[in-house]
Amino acid sequence: MEKELQNFKIARFALNARYDDIGEASVEQLKRHLLDALGSLIHAGNKRAIQKLLRQLQVMGEGGKCKVPLIENLPYDRAAQLYTALIRYPDFMDNFMGKEATCHPSDNIGPLLAVAQFGPVSGKDFLAAMAVAYQIECRLVLEIPVMKEGIDHTLLLGYSMTAGIARLLNLTEEQTAHALGITGTSISPMVSSRASYTYEWKGFASSLDALNCVNICFLAREGMTGPVAIFEGPKGFDDVFGMKLDYDWDSETFELLPRCVLKKYNVEVHAQATLETLDQLRKQQQVNPEEIESVELTTFLTAYHIIGSGAYGNRQIVETKEQADHSLFYAAAVLLLDGEVYPEQYEPERIKNNDVQQLLKKVKVSTGFPLHQPLVVAGILDPYTVAYPDKMKTKVEISMKNGQTLTREQEDYHGFFTRPFTWNDTIEKFRRLSNNIISAEMQEQLIGIVRNLENLPEISTLINLLAAI
Repeated sequence: MEKELQNFKIARFALNARYDDIGEASVEQLKRHLLDALGSLIHAGNKRAIQKLLRQLQVMGEGGKCKVPLIENLPYDRAAQLYTALIRYPDFMDNFMGKEATCHPSDNIGPLLAVAQFGPVSGKDFLAAMAVAYQIECRLVLEIPVMKEGIDHTLLLGYSMTAGIARLLNLTEEQTAHALGITGTSISPMVSSRASYTYEWKGFASSLDALNCVNICFLAREGMTGPVAIFEGPKGFDDVFGMKLDYDWDSETFELLPRCVLKKYNVEVHAQATLETLDQLRKQQQVNPEEIESVELTTFLTAYHIIGSGAYGNRQIVETKEQADHSLFYAAAVLLLDGEVYPEQYEPERIKNNDVQQLLKKVKVSTGFPLHQPLVVAGILDPYTVAYPDKMKTKVEISMKNGQTLTREQEDYHGFFTRPFTWNDTIEKFRRLSNNIISAEMQEQLIGIVRNLENLPEISTLINLLAAI
């Protein structure tokens, strides 16, 4: 008997998963992640790179049936693009970390906010679609970690976006399977968008996924067919990447949601534990940055390669926001100087200041094993890498000019799934990001709506408030 295609299994999970199966704890977590994402969405509106997108959208033509912040109305696909860009650009969003790849599940929220305006969608409907998208993306990151083959994780995001959109559009199983096939053959981003020298597009790649996936799902709704055997067929995933997706989606649960994490510091996720360790040491020892001789940071291979001048290139060259938020050198230096890493630390004048540029040159990043190749061997022999992603082992050593050496080690950070954000933590971050942009009254309204989301008969209450920004 011929095995059922993966696209149909994914489609069935996406469409048939029940809200009641998510679980109360995960529902609360999803709502915290939504509020966290809205903080970034609100904060991003006046950023220079976002203004470029807004001008382009105005050239393409405003209008449409979707309410959005900043420019009132857009078609569904462009609304999804804008929502996603606003959430993603500050690089302060959530993460899921697998052994060989990572992703930002909150990238899925943008298209859901747009498509939820196509028909009546309740708060429970929205949360269920969000849970499905989160679970599918995280599962694919574990099963087919394409980043190790040089393909960006937004390829996998395309599948999860498509699945979540299909659920809100009430597509059939067959329509959803075809939509997944079209997505898989149309979106193939390269991970070089995140490598050094890093450009603005890093923060916008997922927004193009959102635009395309909305288009694809509406086409599938009209009966457009696509390559449903993309994983198993000729020139499919297994042929091209040597990665076989053979997962039992019929037994899928929402077990990966609790492993999604939020960021305490506005920097790439693999820096979080190291920065908290450095911050604790800075506070306890009252470190004077002017008296620092050197800073040695020991981390795991993934962090070393992405933000520590490993396989992704030199991270000690920092001239722009996009380079800075993916540089462990810059993040460590600016934390020691400013006592925090928030969007203010990425203003051009802060990045270019001589104090941080000189201090980041004193920072050294390494792993717990001196050799980084071959990866399999290094991964086995390096205790920091062996523990990842269940732990984020890190060690910080600060050598002072007076000969004193300050040392501290940690295995996680506040925001990791072992020490997750509470509602109070999430609300504090949301308020900080949205202060002086929206009123305190609007802040309280948004917080109240998100905390009570599962009881909303229609998500339009949230949409209308966001559109008023």
